[in-house]
Amino acid sequence: MKAMVLGAGIGSRLDPLTRSLPKPAVPVVGKPVIGHILDHLKHYGVTEIMINVQYLGEKLMATIGDGSAYGVHVTYSVEDELWGDAGGVKRCEAFFRDSDDDTFMVVGGDDLSDMDFGAIIAEHKAKNATATIGAKRVEDPSQFGIAVTDDNGFITRFQEKPAPGTAFSNLANTGVYLFKQTVFDTIPAATFYGFGKDVLPALLAAGEPLLAVPTDAYWEDVGNLTIYRKAQRDCLDGKVKVVFPTGTRVGENSFVCEGAQVEGTISDYTVVGKNAIIEAGAVVKNSVLWDGAIVKAGTYLENCVVGNNVTVASTHGIFNAQIVEANRPA
Repeated sequence: MKAMVLGAGIGSRLDPLTRSLPKPAVPVVGKPVIGHILDHLKHYGVTEIMINVQYLGEKLMATIGDGSAYGVHVTYSVEDELWGDAGGVKRCEAFFRDSDDDTFMVVGGDDLSDMDFGAIIAEHKAKNATATIGAKRVEDPSQFGIAVTDDNGFITRFQEKPAPGTAFSNLANTGVYLFKQTVFDTIPAATFYGFGKDVLPALLAAGEPLLAVPTDAYWEDVGNLTIYRKAQRDCLDGKVKVVFPTGTRVGENSFVCEGAQVEGTISDYTVVGKNAIIEAGAVVKNSVLWDGAIVKAGTYLENCVVGNNVTVASTHGIFNAQIVEANRPA
């Protein structure tokens, strides 16, 4: 089976972290969030993967390369403009048509999850669905596509991002999709098109079998600063099963990647990236240092994120800050 990982979004809710990296490349416990997705796909035997890129696409391609570091083979679709999730997949139709498997998978490039892809694939095929979504019950349905299902799990109603108080369900679309190749007949070429807004309602109206497979597994869209920081803690607490990069767990639930130098003090869910340096006398608490970050002697950081190759030096404490290089393109 082949899969597409969606990597073309701008990630404005993660600003300023996404001024220097596209959202799928931001590190979670020292590994790009999209790298965790590739690990997970590999675990279920999905190794032929297409990634679409647009905003800072060259950085995402440089980060992931050909995928061999994750045991997969990655091909890229470079978009001249954003086409939506379905529109982006449509541009890769030939990639998916060139397969002996009539089914392909689509996954968001900024989702952190350990859901059972194998179970979703098996249900999709066993029930001969045209489209299948991984689904999870949520507290606030207004941020998601919402489904109502019958006793067999087939979707009878679908509502995309309902206004607060108007949702008829809390069973949310996680953005994990299985499709038959016939779905391409529903997606127009060279058109901005979405799965939740356009494709699923069209398939439902046409009477196609749409399946929702509920999951209680961990799933977070690492789409804003609060969830980004929460994802680090959840990984360190073992709430989500991820493959950690080479490194060492130290201190109070903290993690130091291979090659980092820690002479000062780290505590409370701190993650230190590759080749980062914390000088003697510095204190880093409940913070994330990206690769190559330097915290100079005497500096105190708490609840901060320090970007790639950024040096921080201060005689005053720094709290609740995101310190990154500011090179967002016009």
